[in-house]
Amino acid sequence: MLPFLIIFLPIIGGLLVYAVNMSDRVRDTFVVAVTAITGLLGLFLYSYLQKTGVVVLEYPRILHPFGVSFRIDWLTAVLVTIASAIWLLVTIYSLEYTKSMHNVKRYHTFTLVTYGATLGTLVAGDLLTLFLFFELMSFASYVLVIQEGDSKAMRAGFLYLIMTIAGGLALLFGILGVYTMTGNVAFAEGGFLAIDSTLSMFSFIGFLIGFGVKAGMFPLHVWLPEAHPVAPSPASALLSGIMLKIGAFGLLRVIFNIYQYSFLKEVGWINMLLVGAILTILLGSVFAIMQTNLKRRLAYSSVAQMGYVLLGIALLSEQALVGDIFHIFTHAIMKSCLFLISGTLILLTGKTEIQDFRGIGRRLPISMVCFTMASLSMIGIPPFNGFLSKWYLGLGALEVNQPLSALVLLISSLLNAVYYLPIVINAFFRKEDHDFSTIKEPPMKMLLPVVILAAATVVFDLLPVNILLDLSEITAATLFGGF
Repeated sequence: MLPFLIIFLPIIGGLLVYAVNMSDRVRDTFVVAVTAITGLLGLFLYSYLQKTGVVVLEYPRILHPFGVSFRIDWLTAVLVTIASAIWLLVTIYSLEYTKSMHNVKRYHTFTLVTYGATLGTLVAGDLLTLFLFFELMSFASYVLVIQEGDSKAMRAGFLYLIMTIAGGLALLFGILGVYTMTGNVAFAEGGFLAIDSTLSMFSFIGFLIGFGVKAGMFPLHVWLPEAHPVAPSPASALLSGIMLKIGAFGLLRVIFNIYQYSFLKEVGWINMLLVGAILTILLGSVFAIMQTNLKRRLAYSSVAQMGYVLLGIALLSEQALVGDIFHIFTHAIMKSCLFLISGTLILLTGKTEIQDFRGIGRRLPISMVCFTMASLSMIGIPPFNGFLSKWYLGLGALEVNQPLSALVLLISSLLNAVYYLPIVINAFFRKEDHDFSTIKEPPMKMLLPVVILAAATVVFDLLPVNILLDLSEITAATLFGGF
């Protein structure tokens, strides 16, 4: 029953929030409790792995004739862990943030439903089960994008919806193609599909498009810089910190558990992802430099950072995959921190342009120090976590004789500095253009999650026992069949 509890506890909890009249205090306590309990249940997944390594649970009578199945392996466990941790911190932050929002009940409802659908995607044991929860996650998160309900939010939400539907159709085509060729859509160790045919290739392209939309891969990223500026900042933290990774997770499943990765390398189809990853890194960074709106700059930064994750998959190197999994952890921490602080700045000042935050570091020193730490980690400066993930990605690129990919990583770090350091310099070393004399640090519910995330950007590169790196190494080894 564990997968069902992990999935449906937050979904049912979200529906109860909407259906039952609760006081604000009771509702907030209930939302945090459901999120925390779900995360604790997720930790029990590791008890299965210690005994068997992989657990597959099949329910053939549900959604006959295909059935529903769940798969518990290291990839599932580590992503459920990071998703649950980030979700809990963002939920705590949102309790204070949402006090100024309208329709708070709807926001918490769809946050919990999205949480359950996200976890359902992660524990799915086959393509059809994954597709069902992936689509539920996408449509539930649409409501978060349009939460404000103004014209800008509705336009951005419509674009998000169109891209989601198009990506879902491409994904469904890929699933149908795999089933037509093999009569099977269940994930398997090492994959089972190695057919060099037109249908096989177009099915793979369908997966690239379907999951690439969610991962923000260029040029399928267009919804992302439109959705982030209009969505509430806690929702932006979840969209960028967690839900973008679900697209990468889907590609990992397809490349390592549906297709045989050695086959994809042999026929050269993996190069489509490699080219897409490099373009995503470079163009995402260039467009980020051009943005003057804080959240739009962070959104394009997310595009570029997801390029790292896609590159780590496309290189088909175990070292690169270690960096890839570690960067999923790292980016979730860094970008959630940055979006939450941007929410604090916008909420307290009413400003959205980067130049409007000159001198704000003197009024919000703790928040802006945390922003600085996350920014330095994004750039990849040691001893921050971002350096460690890029180090492994670079080693992986050289391991498979891809020096161009290693060079792209170096260039992107320079570009990261170009668009992050001016924000920090403006905050601490420029005079105020606006009167911020009445502004002070936000309440503890908003400040504590940010401080924890900022500390996490450096802790996991300094600890003598790096749990996240160990989990990344185990996960990469299992995907390559060596653990």
